[in-house]
Amino acid sequence: MSKGPITSLSLDHGKIRHGFFTRRGGCSSGLYHSLNCGPGNDDHPENVQKNRQTILAMLDPHAEKICGLYQIHSNVVHFLDQPWEGGKLLKGDGMVTRQKNIVLGILTADCAPVLLADPENGVIGAAHAGWQGALTGIVENTVQMMCDNGAENSNIVAAIGPCIAQQNYEVGPEFLKNFTDLESDHQRFFTNSPKENHHLFDLRGFVLDRLEKAGIQNISVNPHDTYALEDDFFSYRRSTHRGEVDYGRQISAIMLV
Repeated sequence: MSKGPITSLSLDHGKIRHGFFTRRGGCSSGLYHSLNCGPGNDDHPENVQKNRQTILAMLDPHAEKICGLYQIHSNVVHFLDQPWEGGKLLKGDGMVTRQKNIVLGILTADCAPVLLADPENGVIGAAHAGWQGALTGIVENTVQMMCDNGAENSNIVAAIGPCIAQQNYEVGPEFLKNFTDLESDHQRFFTNSPKENHHLFDLRGFVLDRLEKAGIQNISVNPHDTYALEDDFFSYRRSTHRGEVDYGRQISAIMLV
């Protein structure tokens, strides 16, 4: 896989710049090799800053700043009418803006990044969809925030980026219960695991279902598995299985031009 970002045909529009960036092409080392964009770990802050500047340069020469969130696996979405001030991050897992040249950046290391746009009305969104956020409505809330700020549901296009694949997402019985207690039909996103009373969860399929139920018709889905492709992606679960003390985060980014 190349150093450049993975892009989606659904977001290929003259008014949009976007990319699902891999871990390749940065300056970090060790556990964070190489394009670690997560300021919340023990990588050298100057390396993270350089890596984020690399993202801006690869995305567009007019990109001014990456705006992110203090991600908390929630369904909280913020509307950005101007860049966050003073480096203080708001808590939440979704962002929407109409501002040009300001990058919305979502950090992941197995969770599903979702980028959305209504190019005709000049509204973009980005969401961090882990299982908790996806189950409680982060996708639907991001779509709704876009519509509340000028987007039209029928115009919104979306892309789901690289995330952990079902065959590597083993969960226990209490995890399954969280889903089936809410809706019995959620059982279809689980298959039996070789381990007794355990299951394999299809996060990618669940997030796709959330987008479809929110009325989005033009959706692209990236097939890459963050757990399996070590040279290309950071993975929280892979690091945990190895007993590593920390892990990096890749970034997914979108902006209006």
